[in-house]
Formats: sequence, C-alpha cells, structure tokens
Amino acid sequence: MPSMILLGLLLASSLMAASADELSQDFFLTGVGGQILNNGQLLMLSLDNTTGGSGFESKDTYLFGRFDMDIKLVPGNSAGTVTTFYLSSQGSNHDEIDFEFLGNLSGDPYTIHTNVFSQGIGGREMQFQLWFDPTLDFHTYTFIWNSVQIIFMVDNIPIREFKNRESDGLSYPNKQPMTIYSSLWDGEQWATRGGAVKTNWTDAPFETFFKNFNGNACVVFPNGISSCDSKTSTSSLSWQSQQLNSEGRSYLRWVQKHFMTYNYCKDYKRFPNGFPPECRSSKSH
Repeated sequence: MPSMILLGLLLASSLMAASADELSQDFFLTGVGGQILNNGQLLMLSLDNTTGGSGFESKDTYLFGRFDMDIKLVPGNSAGTVTTFYLSSQGSNHDEIDFEFLGNLSGDPYTIHTNVFSQGIGGREMQFQLWFDPTLDFHTYTFIWNSVQIIFMVDNIPIREFKNRESDGLSYPNKQPMTIYSSLWDGEQWATRGGAVKTNWTDAPFETFFKNFNGNACVVFPNGISSCDSKTSTSSLSWQSQQLNSEGRSYLRWVQKHFMTYNYCKDYKRFPNGFPPECRSSKSH
C-alpha cells in the first residue's frame, strides 16, 4: 500500500526533518481571513462570501529546491473552492509550478490539478484523485525542482514528473527565481465539474490548514546573488540531482494508471492537429 512507501523511492533521497521555524519566519499573509496559530506552527486560510479569500507568500525567492508542506484541505461540502500551493515568478513570461486542490460535494473526491508554466506558456495540466481523504488529516505535498526535472509528490509518492528537454528546443523553468504562494479562493466558475456545481456559502467559512514547511533550496537574494541555503536541520542538497529510480517509476505508473483523471497529452479533442512536442515521450511530463 502507498502508506508503506516512505523511503527508497528516489535515488540519493534524504527526507528532511520537520522545520523548527515558525511559519511567520518564512511567509507573510495576503488577502483577508488568514491566521497564523499555535505559536506560529499552524497557518489557516479562510474563505467566505465577504472576505474574497486569503493567502500567503514566501519571504524568500528561490531558484531550484525541494519544498514540502503539510496541508489539510477544506472538509465537507467544498464545491467551488480552490486551495493552491505553487511556485511562480513574475511578469507575462513567468514560470510556474502548480498544485491546485479543487473542492467537491461532500463524499466526492477532491481533484488535484497540476500544471507547469515556462516563459508564460502553461496548458500542461494533469489531474489526479487521491487514495485517501485529504480533509481528515494532514498530508505532505512536495515539489522537487532542479535543472533536470520537476517531480510532484504526495506523501513522498511521486505522481508526476516533468523533464527538462531544452536539448530538444523546448523551454523549461530554470532561469527565473520563483516565490512560494498559497491561496484559498472561490473558483466556482470552473473548479467543480467544470463549474456545474457552485459554492454553497451557507457552509462558509471554508478553512484550509498548513504546517511543517520544509524548504531545502537555493535562495536568490535581492541583490541577485544566489546561495543554497537549507531551512531545515539538514544541509543535504540531494535534490539537486534527485531522479526517480526503478521503484519510484513503478509507483509513478501505479498512480497514473489508477488515479489520474486527466492528461493533456491524451486530450485528442484539445489537440486535434497533434500533441505538444513534450508529449512525444511519456517520461517527459
């Protein structure tokens, strides 16, 4: 079972110890309705029909790293709500790496929406449902971003990888420093069954909780100088060359076979004249 797969999925893997830092040392709140609780160890985002949602962003900007966050999603009738955890640079030609959690009616599964932008171009969506209820407890959502590839993981289980194929003339997010962002907002126009199910505001306020941020990454300082700096108790930078081994690939295939609900590289209606070039290899997206 996936819950037993903790170590050995990745080559040279080194799971990071929980950060002792208060979340307020790494992030500041944005919007209205967010709170930092439990002496800084817990962050809550809240949404109702008056606040317009809430969010937070990192104080540091990064160029490559491993980023882990424990998240407990909105329980019950979360239809129409969207919780995000992502990396993004600024500007029209921005880079971005996304987790978006699309709420649903009580008892129906969440959808995890993933995407990668490079030089302002996205449209590389893959969606998944989970093998557990993400509202009952905290689960760890991870980006590993290095010069070779991006790996998306849930509880240390890989669900997606996106490889650097610049040698084939394709763009890859490896030049623009990115900030960590998160938000809880109303996406009822598209989030649940393509917008068919709207947000029920009588169930508000909707709340998502975050804790145990780990960022083992290269920080880019305001003067433009980059320095690898660990936010955790370990100085290991194994993520710089981290790739999936055979066991990791086996579980990647298992997740994509049983829990993937959308893959842009298989959407014939969307691309009637041929798929994007990175879709030529199943290992590239």
